[in-house]
Amino acid sequence: MAELFIKQAAQYAEGRPSYPSELFEFIASKTPCQDQAWDVGTGSGQAARHLAGIFKNVIATDTSPKQLAFGPRLPNIRYQQTPPTMSAAELERDIAPQSSIDVVTIAQAIHWFDLPIFYQQVKWVLKKPHGVIAAWCYTTPEVNDSVDAVFQPFYTIAAGPYWEPPRTLVDEKYKTIDFPFEPVDGADDTGPFDQFVIERLMDLDNYFTYLRSWSAHQTAREKGVELLSDDVIEEFTRAWTKDGQDQKVVKFPIYLRIGRVGNI
Repeated sequence: MAELFIKQAAQYAEGRPSYPSELFEFIASKTPCQDQAWDVGTGSGQAARHLAGIFKNVIATDTSPKQLAFGPRLPNIRYQQTPPTMSAAELERDIAPQSSIDVVTIAQAIHWFDLPIFYQQVKWVLKKPHGVIAAWCYTTPEVNDSVDAVFQPFYTIAAGPYWEPPRTLVDEKYKTIDFPFEPVDGADDTGPFDQFVIERLMDLDNYFTYLRSWSAHQTAREKGVELLSDDVIEEFTRAWTKDGQDQKVVKFPIYLRIGRVGNI
Protein backbone atom coordinates (compact mmCIF):
# COMPACT_ATOMS: atom_id res chain seq x y z
CA MET A 1 0.00 0.00 0.00
CA ALA A 2 2.75 2.46 0.93
CA GLU A 3 4.29 2.16 -2.53
CA LEU A 4 1.08 3.45 -4.13
CA PHE A 5 1.48 6.94 -2.67
CA ILE A 6 5.23 7.52 -2.46
CA LYS A 7 5.67 9.20 -5.85
CA GLN A 8 2.76 11.58 -5.40
CA ALA A 9 3.23 12.32 -1.69
CA ALA A 10 3.34 16.07 -2.34
CA GLN A 11 0.15 15.98 -4.40
CA TYR A 12 -1.48 13.87 -1.70
CA ALA A 13 -0.61 16.38 1.01
CA GLU A 14 -1.83 19.29 -1.10
CA GLY A 15 -4.77 17.73 -2.87
CA ARG A 16 -6.47 15.55 -0.27
CA PRO A 17 -9.32 17.22 1.60
CA SER A 18 -9.38 17.81 5.32
CA TYR A 19 -12.24 16.64 7.52
CA PRO A 20 -15.03 18.52 9.31
CA SER A 21 -14.48 19.26 12.99
CA GLU A 22 -17.92 17.78 13.74
CA LEU A 23 -16.59 14.35 12.81
CA PHE A 24 -13.86 14.47 15.45
CA GLU A 25 -16.14 15.98 18.07
CA PHE A 26 -18.56 13.09 17.54
CA ILE A 27 -15.79 10.48 17.79
CA ALA A 28 -14.32 12.13 20.90
CA SER A 29 -17.75 12.14 22.55
CA LYS A 30 -17.68 8.32 22.44
CA THR A 31 -14.23 7.89 23.99
CA PRO A 32 -13.61 7.23 27.71
CA CYS A 33 -11.31 10.26 27.92
CA GLN A 34 -9.13 12.35 25.64
CA ASP A 35 -5.60 11.38 26.63
CA GLN A 36 -4.19 9.21 23.86
CA ALA A 37 -5.17 8.82 20.21
CA TRP A 38 -3.51 6.59 17.62
CA ASP A 39 -4.05 7.68 14.01
CA VAL A 40 -3.11 4.74 11.81
CA GLY A 41 -2.26 5.20 8.13
CA THR A 42 -2.02 8.91 8.86
CA GLY A 43 -0.49 9.73 5.47
CA SER A 44 0.31 13.44 5.61
CA GLY A 45 -1.57 13.94 8.87
CA GLN A 46 -4.94 15.36 7.80
CA ALA A 47 -6.76 13.56 10.62
CA ALA A 48 -3.90 13.82 13.13
CA ARG A 49 -4.04 17.62 13.00
CA HIS A 50 -7.71 17.59 14.04
CA LEU A 51 -7.14 14.98 16.74
CA ALA A 52 -4.34 17.12 18.21
CA GLY A 53 -6.90 19.82 18.96
CA ILE A 54 -8.90 17.42 21.16
CA PHE A 55 -6.54 14.77 22.55
CA LYS A 56 -3.55 15.44 24.77
CA ASN A 57 -1.27 13.20 22.72
CA VAL A 58 -1.55 11.80 19.21
CA ILE A 59 0.60 9.00 17.79
CA ALA A 60 0.41 9.27 13.99
CA THR A 61 1.82 6.28 12.12
CA ASP A 62 2.31 5.28 8.52
CA THR A 63 4.42 2.85 6.55
CA SER A 64 5.58 5.67 4.25
CA PRO A 65 8.27 8.03 5.60
CA LYS A 66 7.83 10.26 2.55
CA GLN A 67 4.20 10.91 3.41
CA LEU A 68 5.00 11.44 7.11
CA ALA A 69 7.41 14.19 6.09
CA PHE A 70 4.44 16.30 4.99
CA GLY A 71 2.53 15.97 8.28
CA PRO A 72 1.86 19.15 10.31
CA ARG A 73 4.41 19.60 13.09
CA LEU A 74 2.47 20.15 16.31
CA PRO A 75 3.88 19.65 19.82
CA ASN A 76 1.43 16.90 20.79
CA ILE A 77 1.75 14.83 17.60
CA ARG A 78 4.42 12.13 17.44
CA TYR A 79 5.02 10.74 13.95
CA GLN A 80 6.26 7.18 13.69
CA GLN A 81 7.08 5.04 10.69
CA THR A 82 5.85 1.51 11.29
CA PRO A 83 5.92 -1.80 9.42
CA PRO A 84 2.59 -3.23 8.21
CA THR A 85 2.54 -5.72 11.09
CA MET A 86 3.87 -5.39 14.61
CA SER A 87 4.27 -7.77 17.53
CA ALA A 88 3.01 -6.91 21.00
CA ALA A 89 6.57 -6.00 21.97
CA GLU A 90 6.86 -3.65 18.98
CA LEU A 91 3.50 -2.07 19.78
CA GLU A 92 4.65 -1.50 23.36
CA ARG A 93 7.94 0.02 22.19
CA ASP A 94 6.78 2.14 19.25
CA ILE A 95 3.12 2.93 19.89
CA ALA A 96 1.87 2.63 23.47
CA PRO A 97 1.51 0.20 26.38
CA GLN A 98 -1.25 -2.36 26.37
CA SER A 99 -4.77 -1.00 27.07
CA SER A 100 -3.59 2.63 27.09
CA ILE A 101 -5.15 4.16 23.96
CA ASP A 102 -8.53 5.93 24.11
CA VAL A 103 -9.24 5.92 20.38
CA VAL A 104 -7.78 4.43 17.22
CA THR A 105 -8.65 6.34 14.06
CA ILE A 106 -8.17 5.32 10.44
CA ALA A 107 -8.98 7.92 7.80
CA GLN A 108 -9.41 6.71 4.22
CA ALA A 109 -6.94 3.87 4.79
CA ILE A 110 -8.37 0.78 6.50
CA HIS A 111 -9.29 -0.80 3.16
CA TRP A 112 -5.55 -1.26 2.54
CA PHE A 113 -4.93 -3.12 5.82
CA ASP A 114 -4.59 -6.81 6.67
CA LEU A 115 -7.67 -6.58 8.87
CA PRO A 116 -7.32 -9.70 11.09
CA ILE A 117 -3.78 -8.71 12.07
CA PHE A 118 -4.66 -5.04 12.45
CA TYR A 119 -7.69 -5.75 14.62
CA GLN A 120 -5.50 -7.81 16.96
CA GLN A 121 -3.27 -4.75 17.35
CA VAL A 122 -6.28 -2.51 17.96
CA LYS A 123 -7.69 -4.77 20.65
CA TRP A 124 -4.27 -4.93 22.31
CA VAL A 125 -3.74 -1.16 22.60
CA LEU A 126 -7.28 0.10 23.28
CA LYS A 127 -8.51 0.71 26.80
CA LYS A 128 -10.96 -1.94 27.93
CA PRO A 129 -13.90 -2.05 27.94
CA HIS A 130 -14.62 1.34 26.39
CA GLY A 131 -11.81 2.10 23.95
CA VAL A 132 -13.09 3.24 20.57
CA ILE A 133 -12.10 2.51 16.99
CA ALA A 134 -13.31 4.85 14.26
CA ALA A 135 -12.63 4.20 10.58
CA TRP A 136 -14.03 6.31 7.80
CA CYS A 137 -13.80 6.82 4.08
CA TYR A 138 -14.96 9.53 1.75
CA THR A 139 -16.28 8.75 -1.69
CA THR A 140 -16.05 10.59 -4.98
CA PRO A 141 -16.30 14.40 -5.14
CA GLU A 142 -19.55 16.10 -5.99
CA VAL A 143 -19.26 19.45 -7.81
CA ASN A 144 -22.26 20.09 -10.08
CA ASP A 145 -24.12 18.28 -12.84
CA SER A 146 -21.72 19.39 -15.58
CA VAL A 147 -18.47 18.45 -13.83
CA ASP A 148 -19.88 15.28 -12.29
CA ALA A 149 -21.04 14.10 -15.72
CA VAL A 150 -17.41 14.24 -16.90
CA PHE A 151 -16.07 12.78 -13.67
CA GLN A 152 -18.17 9.60 -13.52
CA PRO A 153 -16.88 7.93 -16.72
CA PHE A 154 -13.38 9.21 -15.90
CA TYR A 155 -13.55 7.46 -12.52
CA THR A 156 -15.23 4.22 -13.54
CA ILE A 157 -14.08 3.67 -17.14
CA ALA A 158 -10.78 5.52 -17.61
CA ALA A 159 -9.34 5.07 -14.11
CA GLY A 160 -11.26 1.88 -13.28
CA PRO A 161 -8.66 -0.64 -14.54
CA TYR A 162 -5.94 1.02 -12.46
CA TRP A 163 -7.60 0.90 -9.04
CA GLU A 164 -6.35 -1.78 -6.67
CA PRO A 165 -9.07 -4.27 -5.57
CA PRO A 166 -9.38 -2.85 -2.00
CA ARG A 167 -10.77 0.35 -3.50
CA THR A 168 -14.11 -1.45 -3.94
CA LEU A 169 -14.58 -1.23 -0.16
CA VAL A 170 -14.63 2.56 -0.52
CA ASP A 171 -17.05 2.37 -3.42
CA GLU A 172 -19.26 0.26 -1.15
CA LYS A 173 -19.02 2.99 1.54
CA TYR A 174 -17.44 0.54 4.03
CA LYS A 175 -20.77 -1.27 4.31
CA THR A 176 -19.13 -4.60 3.51
CA ILE A 177 -15.92 -4.20 5.50
CA ASP A 178 -15.36 -6.60 8.38
CA PHE A 179 -15.81 -4.62 11.60
CA PRO A 180 -15.96 -6.90 14.69
CA PHE A 181 -16.62 -4.27 17.36
CA GLU A 182 -19.48 -3.46 19.67
CA PRO A 183 -21.77 -0.57 18.62
CA VAL A 184 -21.49 2.73 20.44
CA ASP A 185 -24.43 4.83 21.58
CA GLY A 186 -26.07 6.46 18.60
CA ALA A 187 -24.69 3.91 16.15
CA ASP A 188 -25.41 0.34 15.23
CA ASP A 189 -23.44 -2.46 13.64
CA THR A 190 -25.45 -2.67 10.44
CA GLY A 191 -23.54 -0.05 8.46
CA PRO A 192 -21.70 3.25 8.44
CA PHE A 193 -22.77 6.68 9.59
CA ASP A 194 -23.31 9.01 6.65
CA GLN A 195 -24.08 12.22 8.47
CA PHE A 196 -20.76 13.96 7.76
CA VAL A 197 -19.64 15.74 4.59
CA ILE A 198 -16.35 17.33 3.61
CA GLU A 199 -16.84 20.68 1.92
CA ARG A 200 -13.81 22.23 0.26
CA LEU A 201 -13.55 25.37 -1.86
CA MET A 202 -11.55 24.36 -4.93
CA ASP A 203 -10.53 25.84 -8.25
CA LEU A 204 -9.82 23.65 -11.25
CA ASP A 205 -6.11 23.34 -10.44
CA ASN A 206 -6.99 22.13 -6.93
CA TYR A 207 -9.39 19.61 -8.44
CA PHE A 208 -6.72 18.26 -10.79
CA THR A 209 -4.22 18.05 -7.91
CA TYR A 210 -6.73 15.87 -6.05
CA LEU A 211 -7.17 13.61 -9.10
CA ARG A 212 -3.40 13.30 -9.48
CA SER A 213 -3.13 12.17 -5.84
CA TRP A 214 -5.03 8.96 -6.66
CA SER A 215 -3.19 5.67 -6.53
CA ALA A 216 -4.90 4.83 -9.84
CA HIS A 217 -3.33 7.88 -11.49
CA GLN A 218 0.14 6.80 -10.41
CA THR A 219 -0.45 3.17 -11.42
CA ALA A 220 -1.66 4.27 -14.86
CA ARG A 221 1.41 6.47 -15.39
CA GLU A 222 3.68 3.58 -14.48
CA LYS A 223 1.95 1.60 -17.23
CA GLY A 224 2.48 4.43 -19.72
CA VAL A 225 -1.06 5.85 -19.55
CA GLU A 226 -1.78 9.49 -18.70
CA LEU A 227 -5.34 9.62 -17.37
CA LEU A 228 -5.37 13.41 -17.40
CA SER A 229 -4.54 13.74 -21.06
CA ASP A 230 -4.94 17.05 -22.89
CA ASP A 231 -8.34 15.95 -24.20
CA VAL A 232 -9.56 14.98 -20.73
CA ILE A 233 -8.28 18.22 -19.21
CA GLU A 234 -10.08 20.17 -21.93
CA GLU A 235 -13.32 18.29 -21.25
CA PHE A 236 -13.10 18.96 -17.52
CA THR A 237 -12.24 22.62 -18.21
CA ARG A 238 -15.31 23.13 -20.38
CA ALA A 239 -17.53 21.61 -17.71
CA TRP A 240 -15.87 23.55 -14.87
CA THR A 241 -16.09 26.96 -16.56
CA LYS A 242 -19.65 26.49 -17.79
CA ASP A 243 -21.17 28.44 -14.87
CA GLY A 244 -18.54 31.21 -14.96
CA GLN A 245 -17.33 30.50 -11.40
CA ASP A 246 -13.61 29.82 -10.93
CA GLN A 247 -14.02 28.37 -7.43
CA LYS A 248 -16.62 25.84 -6.38
CA VAL A 249 -17.64 24.09 -3.18
CA VAL A 250 -16.73 20.45 -3.69
CA LYS A 251 -18.44 17.91 -1.44
CA PHE A 252 -17.05 14.53 -0.39
CA PRO A 253 -19.56 12.35 1.53
CA ILE A 254 -18.02 10.60 4.57
CA TYR A 255 -18.96 7.11 5.76
CA LEU A 256 -17.94 6.23 9.33
CA ARG A 257 -17.68 2.90 11.09
CA ILE A 258 -17.29 3.29 14.85
CA GLY A 259 -17.31 0.76 17.69
CA ARG A 260 -15.94 -0.23 21.07
CA VAL A 261 -13.44 -2.91 21.91
CA GLY A 262 -15.76 -4.24 24.64
CA ASN A 263 -14.53 -6.74 27.20
CA ILE A 264 -12.37 -8.73 24.79
